[in-house]
Amino acid sequence: MIREGMTMNDAAHRWVSEFNAIQQGMISKLMQDDPDEWSEVTAPKSGDRVYVYDVPEELDKPEHVGEIMGYDVESELYCVELDNGKLVSVAAGDFEVLYDDALPMWGMMWSFGDSADDYWLEEMGGIRIMSECGFRIYWNEEFGYFFGIDGCGYDFYEVHWLPLYKARGLQWHDPKTEKGGEAA
Repeated sequence: MIREGMTMNDAAHRWVSEFNAIQQGMISKLMQDDPDEWSEVTAPKSGDRVYVYDVPEELDKPEHVGEIMGYDVESELYCVELDNGKLVSVAAGDFEVLYDDALPMWGMMWSFGDSADDYWLEEMGGIRIMSECGFRIYWNEEFGYFFGIDGCGYDFYEVHWLPLYKARGLQWHDPKTEKGGEAA
């Protein structure tokens, strides 16, 4: 659905404008009213601070905190550098990502306005991709997926929405309009 003359930035703005915007306070109230019906499904990513539950005995210290350095798809293990400089490989269930709060920092959350985006999120690896683009994602059996940005004070389009547009594989923009008429 390429639109002649539309830049990638314009296309990302148009796509995001189709999302359902929800005040975070509403999500918070729904979570408080029925906490067992909500779960955060955000995939851990490089740069996340984590608490590792069990570390090898020779590395065992009172503090099990570190940073995810990478993820190996084949082994499904995360490489975590503990704060003492030691590297450990851990499975997803063997650590907890340390967030400042139960919900993202920014006061607005969204859900997709198109079922094709919901399908991509749930069935085509979208949760991992959105997580890598800096989104925190939540699931509710009755209401579906909601996502938010855990940050403030910078350009969300540059840091989150444009990378998500590209990772989603959307082609609404006109490649000729990018870079002064050269194909992007």
